[in-house]
Amino acid sequence: MTGTAARRVALVGNPNSGKSSLFNHLTGLNQKIGNFPGVTVDKKTGSCQLDADTRAEIIDLPGTYSIYPNSTDEKIVFDILGDKNNALHPDQVVVIVDASNFKRNLLLFTQIHDLNIPTVLVLNMMDLVKKTGLVIDHEKLSEELGVPVVTMDARRGKGLDRLKKELLKTCEIRSNPIFDARTYAAEAVDSVKEIFSVKQDYAAYQLLQQHRISQGLTENEKNLLQDIAEKHGFNKDELRRKETLERYAAINEYINGAVRENFTHLPRRWTQRLDRVFTHRIWGYLIFMGILFLIFQAIFAWATVPMDFIDLTFSEFSSFLQSRLPDGVLTRLMTEGIIPGIGGIVIFIPQIAILFAFIAILEESGYMSRVVFLMDKIMRKFGLNGKSVVPLISGVACAIPAIMATRTIDNWKERLITIFVTPLMSCSARLPVYTILIALIIPDQPVWGILNLQGLALMGMYLIGFLAAILSAAVMKVILKTRERSFLVMELPTYKMPRWGNVGMTMYEKSKTFVLEAGKVILAISIILWVFASYGPGDRMENAEEVVAARYPELGQTELQNRIDAFRLENSYAGIFGKTIEPVIEPLGYDWKIGIALITSFAAREVFVGTMATIYSIGGVEDESTIKNRMRAEINPATGLPRYDFATGFSLLIFYAFAMQCMSTLAVVYRETKGWKWPVLQLFYMSGLAYVSALIVYQVFS
Repeated sequence: MTGTAARRVALVGNPNSGKSSLFNHLTGLNQKIGNFPGVTVDKKTGSCQLDADTRAEIIDLPGTYSIYPNSTDEKIVFDILGDKNNALHPDQVVVIVDASNFKRNLLLFTQIHDLNIPTVLVLNMMDLVKKTGLVIDHEKLSEELGVPVVTMDARRGKGLDRLKKELLKTCEIRSNPIFDARTYAAEAVDSVKEIFSVKQDYAAYQLLQQHRISQGLTENEKNLLQDIAEKHGFNKDELRRKETLERYAAINEYINGAVRENFTHLPRRWTQRLDRVFTHRIWGYLIFMGILFLIFQAIFAWATVPMDFIDLTFSEFSSFLQSRLPDGVLTRLMTEGIIPGIGGIVIFIPQIAILFAFIAILEESGYMSRVVFLMDKIMRKFGLNGKSVVPLISGVACAIPAIMATRTIDNWKERLITIFVTPLMSCSARLPVYTILIALIIPDQPVWGILNLQGLALMGMYLIGFLAAILSAAVMKVILKTRERSFLVMELPTYKMPRWGNVGMTMYEKSKTFVLEAGKVILAISIILWVFASYGPGDRMENAEEVVAARYPELGQTELQNRIDAFRLENSYAGIFGKTIEPVIEPLGYDWKIGIALITSFAAREVFVGTMATIYSIGGVEDESTIKNRMRAEINPATGLPRYDFATGFSLLIFYAFAMQCMSTLAVVYRETKGWKWPVLQLFYMSGLAYVSALIVYQVFS
């Protein structure tokens, strides 16, 4: 099979078998992420040069324990492997198994083997097998199974050259199936083969087993298969039970001939000792909370320097171009719209990279499986599962990488609920808003001599966000209906030292995906927002300098320019819209100035502070005390009292705690859900919650 044309090789294996490590070693940086046709499941593909003349396209299929699926991702495996006409049907399959869990891992291999696809079996983690004293004769096993068997340590890439050599060979397909479907359902299998032009018995058998959940069949084809099953008395549950028993009986024979030690008593002393602590009903939770605190602090502390550097770099670059290029529309678009928009994309990379570095370390080490096991029972009460914990907690730093982290959740309903409620966790972008508003309405005084009242108020805002997320998840659990049942089927792997190359690959891949996918949407919205804030109807924007100079002749140059900026903002389309929505937001205690801030802060919540500075004609946005003093002096003309009293300030705090004021988050939700339906619903859901909650707060306290 050598030649210039690329062959297609599919990687299949159980979760935690080392499949992703093997994929990374085979493809290196030659990877891309798309979608499997017709479904919202990520497809990882890459290219691999087997030798000087032969290139292979590698497809990393979702991890599964069996060809019978338990999640949306796992449905893809049979749809691709069982259909010869599928555009992604492989020329060869590499089944990678955890050799230290030999018997259970071989079940999937026997099922794929019976689909009559040229297969190479990879025995991974042989280093762990050797430490236990277990001896696997891979040559004898190859003879028993009738397929090439390669031993590997996929985390370190050992055995990679041997695998490439086997993929270059012409694989012969063993004709005798391990499970003969004709023994139990010959007539039904023959009917399917004749009507659907299927050649393999087991592929026809699987169509009868899985036709109702198959992504590649039309409704008419599903009904026809159902008719065949009923006509021939095809009892899929009973046959599946018999199939499993027969396959394990065959696996026992292979093991007896190729393994020289009882695999059921492999010592796992260190794993067992650590699990007594990490999964303990008390210490397990305390350790997990400590790890989350470490991750949370690291994301804040380690990301600050690179984020500040990125922010400063783009700001200085924008100022440099502004000083060098001639004044005009294109210059302003470049310096005020495009460059800040790109900066708003790139600035999130440090947080994304750091978060996914921690997630990769936890996964590579084997601890993440313990977290899921530990938290699953608690989280299910709220419509979530154990895998929702890390996205929710990391949402306190930033909702963008947190939502991307929901990809580890197999069940679509639980993943969707997690995506929906994660933005309710108070992210770091809300911190500037919380700080300035709390300073306006909460006195700076000690409590019990050691605590600060403003600090307690800030902590309260974070608790409000967490409670809102949990309660919203419980409500959505009732509202969202799905036939997909959620089971926690997983393996607790042995503990391992993380493979740092894989950690780096994960950081690179997630950052690239965010920049190239979500970044396109963010940049487009940034330009749109710039247009609305920079232009207005009529000639008032062009005559701003003359109008303001005539109105305030006594002002100095700096304060005059601030007044001009405020005048232009007020008369821009954004300002006009702020005045238009004033009757809607007035019941919340807001005026048109706050309305403009609500609009502009859609780009990012922290823009609220800068918008307030511009509106109130304050020079130096960084001077937070000046902004607070000017806002504190603002008077409500209707009442003659301060505009930012407790009722208005608390109302604003609640609004920003709940509102979806972040286009970046919407862009990522669009990316993760593969469409605009869910981000639009999320926008209205959170905006409605924010409005109603802020309305109640203002009406109660005013």
